[in-house]
Amino acid sequence: MRRIYGIGETVLDIIFKDGQPQAAKAGGSMLNSLVSLGRVKLPVSFISEYARDDVGNLIDDFLRANGLDTSFVDRYKDGKTVLALAFLNERNDASYTFYRHFPEKRLSVAFPAIRKDDIVMCGSIFAITPEVREKFTAFIIGARAEGAMVLYDPNFRKAHLSELDALRPYIIENMQMADLVRGSDEDFANIFGCHTAEEAYSTVSRYCKCMVYTANSKGVVVKTPGYSGRFEVKPITPVSTIGAGDNFNAGMVAAIYRQNLQKGQLENLAETEWSKIITTAVGFATEVCMSYENYISEEFAKGSQQ
Repeated sequence: MRRIYGIGETVLDIIFKDGQPQAAKAGGSMLNSLVSLGRVKLPVSFISEYARDDVGNLIDDFLRANGLDTSFVDRYKDGKTVLALAFLNERNDASYTFYRHFPEKRLSVAFPAIRKDDIVMCGSIFAITPEVREKFTAFIIGARAEGAMVLYDPNFRKAHLSELDALRPYIIENMQMADLVRGSDEDFANIFGCHTAEEAYSTVSRYCKCMVYTANSKGVVVKTPGYSGRFEVKPITPVSTIGAGDNFNAGMVAAIYRQNLQKGQLENLAETEWSKIITTAVGFATEVCMSYENYISEEFAKGSQQ
């Protein structure tokens, strides 16, 4: 059976609004995506690392309860599970402060055997972290060699702009390994200085031929060799935007999986297929923005399966 894998960081998000804590949720870009996919009953496995501490135990129990296979998680002893303090501004967008204590050896885990037509999701800071870069790259290269579809989301935050010159080559290499790059307008502005979807695709297409460009209320643009189109989104007043992009990715993967689309088809999909993909993605992202959750609700998940 076709399977979905995500490789990325694990954190405990502690969310603050107006100086007061509002919620504490298991977080991390790929974790957020996979929990939503698990809630719609798709077969998902997580490749990550978190400690054998109380926070790690809490997260592990939560992931298992939501259908994630965690057998490829490194439960390290020498260190602590990462804490991420998320501070919401007046638009309910988040800025972060991280507290990390990793062991000297990172991601000490046996990787899964990827099969043809599996889907691999990757991105965010984990995908460009030097300490895990060699293992991460070997896994993605191996997945591509086996015929898996790779989705990459750079999710590059302004907090890392001072490191951009050192990190940009990793981002480009990740794009070269991907079958589909999904990024926000902020991502492409931060990384390449691009301020429109056309400018972004002019750059991204040198490395990956399929790009999905999201710009919040300004809509979504899809650009591939076989299709170029814009999709409008309904304006909303979000409670929190944490996890919005991650769940957009989850919605795309859910639609790709349900339509049984293969990696070789992405470059030539027509508007009908892309409309289904983007509609599902926007639905997932919108649902997440309406609460402090990092993932779609179980009620929404049940409705999306009907």
